[in-house]
Amino acid sequence: MWCFIVGQVVLICGKDTIHEMKTYYEKQLLDKNPPGSVFAAKMPGCTITAYQSGKVLFQGNDYETEAEKWQKTESGSAPTGKPAAAKTKSIAKGDLPAQISRMSVIGSDEVGTGDFFGPITVVAAYVRKEQIPLLKEWGVRDSKDLTDEKIIEMAKVIKEIIPFSLMTLKNDKYNQIQQTGMSQGKMKALLHNQAILKVMEKIAPEKPEAILIDQFVQPGTYFQHLKGQKSIARDKVYFSTKAEGIHLAVAAASILARYAFIQYMDKLSEAAGFPIPKGAGPLVDEAAAKLILQKGRDQLGSFVKLHFANTEKAMALVRKKRN
Repeated sequence: MWCFIVGQVVLICGKDTIHEMKTYYEKQLLDKNPPGSVFAAKMPGCTITAYQSGKVLFQGNDYETEAEKWQKTESGSAPTGKPAAAKTKSIAKGDLPAQISRMSVIGSDEVGTGDFFGPITVVAAYVRKEQIPLLKEWGVRDSKDLTDEKIIEMAKVIKEIIPFSLMTLKNDKYNQIQQTGMSQGKMKALLHNQAILKVMEKIAPEKPEAILIDQFVQPGTYFQHLKGQKSIARDKVYFSTKAEGIHLAVAAASILARYAFIQYMDKLSEAAGFPIPKGAGPLVDEAAAKLILQKGRDQLGSFVKLHFANTEKAMALVRKKRN
């Protein structure tokens, strides 16, 4: 059962589910728990608090994306407590065309949503079925399985033969939009839709046999985010987690998005005067603190996603160093 409130969602779970949640968020657990709670965890853009009553509160700008990891099964039974990645994939795959891996497909994926430094990069790429054997021969696969050096090498070749569109949401703009109350999930939906539409324009009058989006939110929520847009890609649109393993168009999009992210991070490192780390761990806190000490707090918004908890951690390091 879901209870919706602006900026948060409450999921009713069993004890076993809450236990599995606590294990899943082990590295993000907070030292102090609110009264009556089993645990509290802090993710970039979302705080998760599980209570002894069985209620689990997801709160923050990215509450939708995080809560979707703990959805009910198709039968309507209690949540399994396992991240929805594997579960959603099996459900989504049942809705996909049987031969989608052999079709001409526009695939889209994004990079940078969980990184403190750097932009969000979204790429939609069109892979014709005749190109699939060649991409397989090149070893195209999910960018997370490739080194930065390999991504750069492969991306330079892929971008010359595959129609694609890159959307980059830079930090200044990201922070401006986020401060209006827009969730990261909605930002991603808008970027994916724009990238897909631009690719469709490039290949017109040719049309893809399918559009496959690497799923970051439920389809209904995705299209709700796009409500009010003048143009929305709706025809033959499918969603699945781990979509890069379903069609190479998503894998190619993943590589091109990571390539663009790497390039932008290099520019940020040049502007900062020192190497900028990826991710959202302790190393980025140290880098942000160094940046603040060198350039001032007011320059931080050009480099990072300010609403991440890392901002406060960096400020704490700055105060410690100054004292």
